[in-house]
Amino acid sequence: MQVFLTLLNWVQVRRHSDQEKDLHILVLRHQLAIAERKLRQPLRISRPEKLILVLLAARLRAVTGCPVKQLDGVIRLFQPETVFKWHRELVRRKWTYLPKARGGRPRTKPEIERLVVRLARENSEWGNGKIQGELFKLGYLINEETVANILKRYGIPSAPLRKRSVHWRQLMTHYREQILACDFFTVETAFLKTLSVMVFIELGSRRVHFAGCTAHPYQHWVTQRARQLVWELEERDSGVHFLIHDNDVKFTAAFDAVFQSEHITVIHTPLRAPNANAFVERWVRTVREECLDEVLIINQAHLDGVLRVYIDYYNRARPHRGIEQRTPIPQSIAKADGTVQCRNVLGGVVHDYYRDAA
Repeated sequence: MQVFLTLLNWVQVRRHSDQEKDLHILVLRHQLAIAERKLRQPLRISRPEKLILVLLAARLRAVTGCPVKQLDGVIRLFQPETVFKWHRELVRRKWTYLPKARGGRPRTKPEIERLVVRLARENSEWGNGKIQGELFKLGYLINEETVANILKRYGIPSAPLRKRSVHWRQLMTHYREQILACDFFTVETAFLKTLSVMVFIELGSRRVHFAGCTAHPYQHWVTQRARQLVWELEERDSGVHFLIHDNDVKFTAAFDAVFQSEHITVIHTPLRAPNANAFVERWVRTVREECLDEVLIINQAHLDGVLRVYIDYYNRARPHRGIEQRTPIPQSIAKADGTVQCRNVLGGVVHDYYRDAA
């Protein structure tokens, strides 16, 4: 059978002209080169290779006058329809061109567009005229229609639709220098006794106040800790006007009355909204990761001593990213001279680095 097919192919080849044979050879050589490369690496046909195969196939089709399906005997690696599909893609790419530049006024500079978008997002109540006036003050001459077009292009609605209510996070950020937050968290001792810890934090400076720890946070104990903190704030004239805490039953009316008597407004966070008291929640995570998870607490006195030492380090020596790497209680910046020393806090649980005085 194989011999018969070979003789048949030989007869067909004898009928071809020299030009047809040359085209057959070129097409087969090109496919052979692609097949050899396929053995060494994953097959990816480049655009020039596609173009060459398309041109050869088109020329062969024009010389022989045969339809596409009859090119199977020459195009072995790909279907003939695939080759001519490549041709259609190449034609489409040829006629794809960039549109000519439009006439009229030039587009607004990108830096001005970014500034318009920034002003609109940071000031939800500003209309197009207000934004135009602010840009004019900054040295940019632009009309209201252009401002409106920029906002429309960025999907920013007009001022009446853009205006929204103040979020809890924005409120705390705006008034943080005047806000004090407090909360409880629990610690399990080595003997599985649960101790409650009460802390306050000044949002502006991130300064932490350790109110105390107890196994029985009764009303009298909680109220007395509130009085002690109020006396401390009065001595420093801290400027605190608001207190935030959750709806824990340990925060009684007597507790709130202590702060209200000093003209400090008490704000209760929404129910089941820990993010409303995020500063305290984040500090609790910090003290657990840096201190309590590394120390086995024996009893209440031990926990009291550990937290006092850590909070003193936190307030005086630990840089805080939320206040630009400063410490909650401001300290003088050391000069870049003198030997760097390490102070072990809590027996080496925390390391505090400082320079010897020159």
